[in-house]
Amino acid sequence: MEKIFNNTENAFALKSDAELNRAYLLFKMIGNPSLVKVGTALTNFALGFHLPVEGLIRKTVFDHFCGGVNEQDCLKVVDKMYGKGVSSVLDYSVEGKEEEMQFDAALAMTIRTIDFANESKAIPFAVFKPTGFGRIDLYEKVGAKTSLTAVEQEEWSRVRTRFQKVCQYAFDKDVKLLIDAEESWMQDAADELVEEMMMQFNKEKALIFNTLQMYRWDRLDYLKALHERAIANQFHIGMKLVRGAYMEKEAQHALAKGYANPICASKQATDDNFNAAVAYMMEHIATMAIFVGTHNEESSYLVMELMAKKGLSKNDSRIWFGQLYGMSDNISYNLAAYGYNIAKYLPFGPVRDVMPYLIRRAQENTSVAGQTGRELSLIISERARRKNKKD
Repeated sequence: MEKIFNNTENAFALKSDAELNRAYLLFKMIGNPSLVKVGTALTNFALGFHLPVEGLIRKTVFDHFCGGVNEQDCLKVVDKMYGKGVSSVLDYSVEGKEEEMQFDAALAMTIRTIDFANESKAIPFAVFKPTGFGRIDLYEKVGAKTSLTAVEQEEWSRVRTRFQKVCQYAFDKDVKLLIDAEESWMQDAADELVEEMMMQFNKEKALIFNTLQMYRWDRLDYLKALHERAIANQFHIGMKLVRGAYMEKEAQHALAKGYANPICASKQATDDNFNAAVAYMMEHIATMAIFVGTHNEESSYLVMELMAKKGLSKNDSRIWFGQLYGMSDNISYNLAAYGYNIAKYLPFGPVRDVMPYLIRRAQENTSVAGQTGRELSLIISERARRKNKKD
């Protein structure tokens, strides 16, 4: 397989010199775990005491990793990326809400992003987080089959109704809908809801997508069992595959609650698990659709190789690659240049509300071996290339 991900001219074609320099400084900081820890504490302190730091955050980390404060803000970025063949997934990245009014607002926002997707070829998917529609503690109780109070039963009914409304709306508009995965202790209840939606709306093709975090050692078995149920009930599986984003939290929760850590024992085991899930879905692509959410170059090459072996076109509608905005542009833009389906997750929301997402991005880059170093090396290469071109 031809190695295509070192082409920095493609990767950073949309970045000005100033934006490239900002990216360099950001990833230099993110590469320092102590600095990330201190920066996180200071940011939370400043926001908690309503200090005037939002402007600084907006001009640095926010603008690098987010499309804007609202969906309209994002459209300029969407059009710019689509000019290079990279699509967008508008991701309302507001987390940790607890009130019914906030859940209804998240539903309304998701409906609006479905409308945007319906109106624009540049936005092929909509997305939402299960905890955007209900409390994480409620998901945990439902997943554990714990008895609910009458009030909680009514609350869970409202969560189910939100899922039903948004999936029905996506079906009516013929828009593919990604449903993100979150912490393992709430995921069983979310999985059950998403499977119900798949059974209802994925009869002809995969429209509703669940997400598997493959740093969990049980997810491949879950996928295979889901496939058996899909065959029995005659529906297509839509699945986004990712490695995962809550590793430290998962280990701490397992230790505190006294159960086995759900995370694979090593990075290699996670990689093997991820690639095995990719291979399994590609083997059964006739009744599945896959969104390969990865910043890993080897996994991306694996998908490309499997597509070639099966004689599939590069733009097969059942196979998409995805990365986060602000990361792994060398994968995204080079895949697009070769004609593959590629979409960037484009987070948006008020600066203050999006901070938990941004903090997690910084922590994830710090904890994933080699990720920040690879980003920096590519940025340094592109800066040198531009300098040589000017000289």
